[in-house]
Amino acid sequence: MSSIFSIPVLDKKWTLKQADETDIQHLQDSLGLSSIFCRLLVQRGIKTKEAAIKFFRPSLQDLHDPFLMKDMDIAVSRLEKAILNKEKILLFGDYDVDGTTAVAMMFSFLKQLTANLDFYIPDRAKEGYGLSASGIEYAKETNADLILAMDLGIKAIRSVEKSNNYNIDVIICDHHLPGEQLPYACAVLDPKRTDCPYPYKELSGCGIAFKLAQAYAQKNEILLDDLTELLDLVAVSIACDIVPLTGENRVLAYYGLKKFNLAPGVGVQTLKDISNRNKTFTISDIVFGIGPLLNAAGRLADAKIAVRMLVAETPEEAKKEGKLLYELNETRKLLDANMQEEAITLLQSHSDWEQQKCIVLYKPDWNKGILGITAARLVEQFHKPTILLTLSEGKLVGSARSVKGLNIHNALEHCSEWLENFGGHFFAAGLTLRLENLSNFKIEINNFISENISPENIVPEISIDSEISLSHIHKNFWRILKRFAPFGPENRRPVFSARHVSSGPGTRKLSDGQHLKMDIRSSKNKSFSGIAFNQGHAYESFKYNFSDICFSLEENYWKGQRTLQLQIKDIQIP
Repeated sequence: MSSIFSIPVLDKKWTLKQADETDIQHLQDSLGLSSIFCRLLVQRGIKTKEAAIKFFRPSLQDLHDPFLMKDMDIAVSRLEKAILNKEKILLFGDYDVDGTTAVAMMFSFLKQLTANLDFYIPDRAKEGYGLSASGIEYAKETNADLILAMDLGIKAIRSVEKSNNYNIDVIICDHHLPGEQLPYACAVLDPKRTDCPYPYKELSGCGIAFKLAQAYAQKNEILLDDLTELLDLVAVSIACDIVPLTGENRVLAYYGLKKFNLAPGVGVQTLKDISNRNKTFTISDIVFGIGPLLNAAGRLADAKIAVRMLVAETPEEAKKEGKLLYELNETRKLLDANMQEEAITLLQSHSDWEQQKCIVLYKPDWNKGILGITAARLVEQFHKPTILLTLSEGKLVGSARSVKGLNIHNALEHCSEWLENFGGHFFAAGLTLRLENLSNFKIEINNFISENISPENIVPEISIDSEISLSHIHKNFWRILKRFAPFGPENRRPVFSARHVSSGPGTRKLSDGQHLKMDIRSSKNKSFSGIAFNQGHAYESFKYNFSDICFSLEENYWKGQRTLQLQIKDIQIP
């Protein structure tokens, strides 16, 4: 493709996170840590020595009793009955990473207890999200007695009713918000039920399924340590479903990453091999290196490919499916790049595009499975809510992504008179509309967003944990900082700012000037290597002026050597 387009350089606002100085001092006195680390702890809601010890030393013994979850006793009893009577169990999961890992995790657990197992993943294009009617028909045709619905089902009232009419029981393991009425299932496991006393509400769909496995193991005297074999899959789901890295999720992710890196299952090892990342994986590495591979199956073909690879018993079986995933992901990357270029060219062909508060673009031949990825990229580049639409079965279908401070679901609800259907949450949603309503919809949603987005949300914001001097950064600093991992939502990798740094002789442009490789010097002449993605425009200013930088700290692996590197988020000239 040869379209010429430009992406604007957006000024960013730096915001320093607040923390109570009394709480910081109290922690410093009780822990003996520097004020920088105590500030990071307080910002994460950790204000006592006991809470800090639990944070730094995650333990499987800190997992909650699974029987605290509403309906767990019923679910375990029904599962026991199915295993005892050799009933056929159908594992039914969503086509995304959370759903496929949940199915694979439960399959790996139950295959040790019964041979009468099958799984089903709905076709994204034909069936859409949820416990589909086609899936229930499949259960009937294959003589299933029990459906375990994972990462879906909490609003599947009609599908569960249909299943009940076929005398097929359903156990729902979901983590999404329920509607006003729950499905009349055998058991509904969802901590977000208003009547569920379970103390942690933010598990992934795979995490809910793991709690069912934990409860079954607890009742049937299977050791908790034996369940750690499943945690690499749970960690993948936690990473890719972007759930908070707090509480139980932190414990599960911590031990799941250990399993992932040191002794993964056959399928996960194959994923690691084809991702071509020869390093110790972090949550971020799973999100960007593993998630796209697994998601490619459901986006472009059949998500069952991902499950078959994850439950493979031999490397040969796993590699066969892994090769398919790799090829699908390469196709996905090409489609994504092409759609991104086409979208930006289409956007900038409109003379008033810079004045529009919301990007709404339609092209009839765009791939339905890629819309959400590309919409998210446009949000990053232009910092505007973005809706991309394509043609499917005579109607426009699309994906919406938003920015901080603007609830895209509320915006769609306001424009519902022009929509056939919509659903989602604060930052992401899906929608369907007729072509003849597109013009009115674009006007209405731009008007709504213009009136409801605050000025501070128009400017991209970088949230900074602490200002530090580069002289603070040394081996012991890094050793302690690593103990804050695993990083993710509500426990992001800390971002620091450093003032009045200068450029050393090693600063240069990379990738035709798109990125910067930086040689950063402090006033005390301490130097660090840094990388600044998509900031080539700052080269001249940084090269010849003292600058302020904000950055996160990471370990760089190159030719077997590990060095500390600053990942530069922004550069500002005072």
